[in-house]
Amino acid sequence: MFRPLRKKSNAIDDAAARELLARERRGVLAVAGDDGYPYAVPVNYFYDAEAGKIYLHGSKRGHKVDAIGRNDKVCFTVYGNEHVDQAEPWAPYMQSAVAFGRCKLIDDAAQAAEHVRRFALKYYPSAEAVDEELAHSLKATCLYEITIEHLTGKQVQEK
Repeated sequence: MFRPLRKKSNAIDDAAARELLARERRGVLAVAGDDGYPYAVPVNYFYDAEAGKIYLHGSKRGHKVDAIGRNDKVCFTVYGNEHVDQAEPWAPYMQSAVAFGRCKLIDDAAQAAEHVRRFALKYYPSAEAVDEELAHSLKATCLYEITIEHLTGKQVQEK
């Protein structure tokens, strides 16, 4: 069903791909947009390694919300972990992870609040700041959960 990575020599193992998902702060969510056009949007996210799920939030209306409502199949990409080898400092290495899966709105308010809090702790400087923000913005927030069906990771040298 899913295509294998074409250049197997560039592959990173599943653990490294999941570590990249856990560490990075931004990813790109791709959905089937309006009139058959793909729609890819950068988002903040939280990867729950224990559950193997990706969480993202957004407003209750918009292109992303409409697209997911029509078709729950998504692709989520992160990239980073750029580093150089001293032998060739002009040509950095970069890693990426691409996850294919199904995305759904979390309807349960208590479950959504728990995940939004864990999500926010990744971005805010303190638990107090998270609590303050959630006190006045949680009701306007939708939380989406991506169940990963296929994950690949790779490392390439940009030369």
